[in-house]
Amino acid sequence: MAELSIQPLNPPVLPAATGNYTHGVQVDGAQRLVFVSGQVPWGDDQGKIPDSFEEQCRMVWRNVLAVLAESGLGVQNLVKVTTYLSDRQYRALNSKIREEILGEHAPALTIIICDIYAEEWLLEIEAIAAA
Repeated sequence: MAELSIQPLNPPVLPAATGNYTHGVQVDGAQRLVFVSGQVPWGDDQGKIPDSFEEQCRMVWRNVLAVLAESGLGVQNLVKVTTYLSDRQYRALNSKIREEILGEHAPALTIIICDIYAEEWLLEIEAIAAA
């Protein structure tokens, strides 16, 4: 059985990846893949959706991590993260929180500015993990 290896791919012909992402990821030895559906700020125990982007972002990451944990995985298993933001104004805070959550781990990353399904949701995050 091969050992799992997740290696960043940052070709020298591309600008250096800034922040905690990489241009690509090569996965060797994976036994399984986990696909995390788009996670949104579903609401707290009382069903209230936080107003602030920071609270929503942390809630969404909590949801992503909960799905990974259900499969026995964690942040270190992420190979691809796609974040949908409702407005450009959230880019910097989104990056800051993502870096807190991921630490040194740098998966492939896409950020899209778009309309989100429900008006009160300020972001949505989907992910792919390997183990």
